Amino acid sequence: MGQRLNRCLDVPVALPPLRRRLLLLFIMLFLWLYMFYSCAGSCAGLTTRGSPAPPRAAPPLPPLLPGEPGEESSLEEQRAAPDAGSPISSFFNGSGTKRLPQAIIIGVKKGGTRALLEFLRVHPDVRAVGAEPHFFDRNYERGLAWYRELMPRTLEGQITMEKTPSYFVTKEAPARISSMSRGTKLIVVVRDPVTRAISDYTQTLSKKPDIPTFESLTFKNRTTGLIDTSWSAIQIGIYAKHLENWLLHFPIGQILFVSGERLIRDPAGELGRVQDFLGLKRIITDKHFYFNKTKGFPCLKKAEGSSKPHCLGKTKGRTHPDIDQEVVQRLRDFYRPFNMKFYQMTGQDFGWD
Repeated sequence: MGQRLNRCLDVPVALPPLRRRLLLLFIMLFLWLYMFYSCAGSCAGLTTRGSPAPPRAAPPLPPLLPGEPGEESSLEEQRAAPDAGSPISSFFNGSGTKRLPQAIIIGVKKGGTRALLEFLRVHPDVRAVGAEPHFFDRNYERGLAWYRELMPRTLEGQITMEKTPSYFVTKEAPARISSMSRGTKLIVVVRDPVTRAISDYTQTLSKKPDIPTFESLTFKNRTTGLIDTSWSAIQIGIYAKHLENWLLHFPIGQILFVSGERLIRDPAGELGRVQDFLGLKRIITDKHFYFNKTKGFPCLKKAEGSSKPHCLGKTKGRTHPDIDQEVVQRLRDFYRPFNMKFYQMTGQDFGWD
């Protein structure tokens, strides 16, 4: 019976003592590694004393109301958080340290912030939160310890980042970020304010098809042509006004302004500027992108942690409704002086006029 069992297991009846010891060691090592990696996933939520660790992710954020400053956070974006993964990847991620962000993409909504973040996450020295934390505008009372816990683990030399576009128009955000760290690097993705406003409206329209027309929301009184600057879609695009608030707490050299238009035309060029600003080696280049004609913007040939091409989801690149050209022209006239001031403040001509 024993011999038949040994033949079934394809194991020699007798092994030399040395080979037998090596085989036992190999089996023990295999079992140890299996238990170790399995525990890495299931035990990640426990501290060294065995008590539950603080939650790794923020509670669900309240839904955005139509017209409320902020960026929609789709399921695809919520799932983009880099801490998710297999037990083995969780184990290796656990070898780093959670740090407060050294760089934040602070704006602007519908400017291209999601694209910039996804492109940056290709860089091996960038670790970023996938979903928007909204700490400095909606969750500040939770404290910095809560905020830090949302961050991915990083190794020495890596940069921790997050993006929440509504920070740029939040009056309290500059002082709060400065209080956390006066050395925080800030990135603002800006776009033609007229196009941005139409994109903002298009996003709201996709959620509430019964809202008034863009034209009626643009004016307090269309007969007089008075623009309604209380409408967030219009108000966000007055970039110079918002920037003045940030310059009370941060020097202009600590803020990088990325062109949303150039991010589409030349993603590698804009990413080169961003990598320089962050003090990173220029690893993200032309070879990482291809242009998707259907969506009308560049996509990644390989996303972070994947070997497959990756484009932003269906919530990006929506077709804009036709807007009365007279209204578009009035908006261009309205924004022109603010654009000129913004060009002077930043030292860049974005070519929106």
